[in-house]
Amino acid sequence: MDQSISILIVDDVGTVRSFLHQTLMHLGIDHVREASTATQCVKSCEEQHFDIVFLDIELPDGDGKELIATLNEINPNVNVVMVSAHSTVDNVKDAIERGAKGFVVKPFSPKKIAAMLKKFYPDLELV
Repeated sequence: MDQSISILIVDDVGTVRSFLHQTLMHLGIDHVREASTATQCVKSCEEQHFDIVFLDIELPDGDGKELIATLNEINPNVNVVMVSAHSTVDNVKDAIERGAKGFVVKPFSPKKIAAMLKKFYPDLELV
């Protein structure tokens, strides 16, 4: 089932990208791309407008929180969701103040990802 929502997963850890990608596919989301660096993320977002970007805070070539402004410039309608193992109040607050629309703490469950999708798309029918 194609939900026609496009999602970009940005994380330098392949297993995290893979788990999130598989989770989204199981939920019925077919349009999923991956990037492992800030540079790849920006390039992908310039090539295609994504509805949601799951963005790691710590990337090998940049700070995910600093990337939020760039992504919002490229596509003002994008929903940036920060993904991090560092869920301090300051980290979450800083990400939200910079324009993130959500925050998911690692390790995350498929249920958490489904809840995040429902936050943006309440009428979304997940498998």
